[in-house]
Amino acid sequence: MKASIRPALAADANGIACVHIASWRTSYQGIVNDEILANLSVEERAIRWQRQLEAPQPGCFTYLAEQDGNILGFASGGPERSGDPVYKGEIYALYLLKEYQRQGIGRMLVEASIISLLANGWETMLIWVLRDNPSRRFYEAIGGVYVREQDVEIHGQKLLEVAYGWKNLRKILKKHA
Repeated sequence: MKASIRPALAADANGIACVHIASWRTSYQGIVNDEILANLSVEERAIRWQRQLEAPQPGCFTYLAEQDGNILGFASGGPERSGDPVYKGEIYALYLLKEYQRQGIGRMLVEASIISLLANGWETMLIWVLRDNPSRRFYEAIGGVYVREQDVEIHGQKLLEVAYGWKNLRKILKKHA
């Protein structure tokens, strides 16, 4: 059975938190300090997701990928957060359990996100990814163009993030239709 994509509900908060933490631990192993990864709390993350899903900010969305009632991954986004003059929409988070990567599910989550961004009138999009995350090649594969880098601090550890941008979201949907 193929994964399906649907809008997340507040009742999904714990499942999303489990995927979020598991994805961090596999994706960021060797990038983020082991102690930070070991101390991530599903309960803490679930509370944050619960709040976000119960009262989303205008234009914000969260989609999840599921199969047989199990959450495999999620994407969240909305308006671009830094006031960029070119890129008006943003995917804030895109995480997929490692065993479900490279099956087209990430692309499905991106496409659902793009549909939401377009519905809000945002024709362009950014996504930030840790520079050392090998999964960033996924964004290049779906047409993302390097825009810039910035320093970021995660639980006290200084890292570097890379922004990928898309200037024509409709073109991405047509290309993968």
